[in-house]
Amino acid sequence: MFPYEKLSASLKKDRQLARFRSNHQEYKSVIAYSSENDLLKKGENGLHSMEFYAKCMFGGILACGVTHASVVTLDVAKVRTQAHSKAGNWPNGLVASISKTYTGEGVKGLTKGWVPTFWGYGAQGLFKFGLNEFFKDYYSHVIGEENLDQTWKKLVLWALSSGSAEIFADVALCPFEMTKVRMQVDIPEIKMSHTLPESMIPAMSTMYKMRTETKFPFGSLVPLWGRQVPYTMIKFVGFYQTQEMVYEYLESKYDKKKADWSAATQLSITFGCGYWAGIFCAIATQPMDNLVSMKGIAENKNKSWGQMSREMGAVNLVTKGLGTRIIMIGTLTGLQWWIYGTWKNFCGFGTS
Repeated sequence: MFPYEKLSASLKKDRQLARFRSNHQEYKSVIAYSSENDLLKKGENGLHSMEFYAKCMFGGILACGVTHASVVTLDVAKVRTQAHSKAGNWPNGLVASISKTYTGEGVKGLTKGWVPTFWGYGAQGLFKFGLNEFFKDYYSHVIGEENLDQTWKKLVLWALSSGSAEIFADVALCPFEMTKVRMQVDIPEIKMSHTLPESMIPAMSTMYKMRTETKFPFGSLVPLWGRQVPYTMIKFVGFYQTQEMVYEYLESKYDKKKADWSAATQLSITFGCGYWAGIFCAIATQPMDNLVSMKGIAENKNKSWGQMSREMGAVNLVTKGLGTRIIMIGTLTGLQWWIYGTWKNFCGFGTS
């Protein structure tokens, strides 16, 4: 190669390198965008990549951990009303319960149990949302997506997927939930057989040492399944079905499909549909929620779930703390779907 040819080749490479550097940020964004879209593709087995499910799991941690911890004051009020109001040791009502807690224990009482709440429901959200996406793909592949041509078939798919995910989610939640409830039912007016430490790890350690009494770490797993599996099935089926109906209405009214609306509008719809589904979740699972709270009292440690149900009575089992729980669960469910949808949209997966 002659010297001028070497120089020409060198200058050509320099120009190419300069163009690459000047467009580097754009180049990276194009690659990232393409990579995120690739995650939406399914393999021959009907499944997404592990990276897709991992990102959905992280979204579930954000959705459940943050929201439950943010409404822990409502949870304290609800648990204490459920556990102590029938015996006359605690007021029956949201405002009265919060006021009494603040008067007796201050802000510390209103936030009692927020740490196990965050970690427990974060772990639950990881499996609830992440495994729901997995089971939805898996069952769709087994059934055949071409066979999901009727509404009732999709309802069954959504129920099976979310219910399967929740079974695993509650195993992760149970030790934290038992600790959280036991911490929250402790009130100054009643001397419990053992008052738990106020920090999570020492409290869980104490629960384990008292495991013959507390049944820690999985003593409440069966009633937790009884509360959470139906709750989650209603939550997902109700959300998906309501969302479909809303977008079908908007399309007939304004001739605009879901993709035609802005992300902000889609996420507003997501919150509304989630709140609506949450109301039905609260009503359907209220009896089991009452029983889980009652089990945290030392005097109920040797009682069966059936005995506690009879003592509480059918009306109280359904209605005790229900108003507070509707507000709490409606808000929680709406926010969870909004956070999860926001995260999925950030990842390039759409808003739901």
